Amino acid sequence: MAKTDNLAHGTLDVARAKALNLSISTKHSVEISNFLRYKKTDFAKELMEEVIEMKRAVPFTRYDQDLGHKAGMMGGRFPQKAAREFLRLIKTAEANAQVKGFDTTNLKIVKLVANKAAIPMTGSRLRYATKRTHLEIEVSPIKAKVKQEKKKGATGTEKKEAKDSTKKDTSSKSKKSTTGVDTQ
Repeated sequence: MAKTDNLAHGTLDVARAKALNLSISTKHSVEISNFLRYKKTDFAKELMEEVIEMKRAVPFTRYDQDLGHKAGMMGGRFPQKAAREFLRLIKTAEANAQVKGFDTTNLKIVKLVANKAAIPMTGSRLRYATKRTHLEIEVSPIKAKVKQEKKKGATGTEKKEAKDSTKKDTSSKSKKSTTGVDTQ
């Protein structure tokens, strides 16, 4: 597996964090990832704390079969165990951003991926599969929007002056040609 070069991909302004082989549900992780992606890290931490306290549900859009309605959404759940891991991962990404010198109050989640990990079989005689998930997050500082004034072309008076100067040039050329003698 090749190592990626940050300079080639233009990702120098990104801080990353990974968590591998977490014993949380992959389906819950996918739904939380879709819920938090492209949000500010401060807001995402508040959301995860509310999910852990069972004050706010995570809307389930993909894995929503046999789910009850929650206030303000169709189907949702309170995946507390996965929310704890996401909260820890967001804090780690913020710490990595601070080490890189970014302003941690102004970070946005630009990549949040949950993948299914290898499933180890546990138990001796009656073996069963356990849940494992890989999580990856990338945060980037939000760039301040600079107000740009609309660049207008030449104003009306400048356009008239430009036309007048071109007319003078063409009229002087025509005078030279009528006399038959070029004075250069």
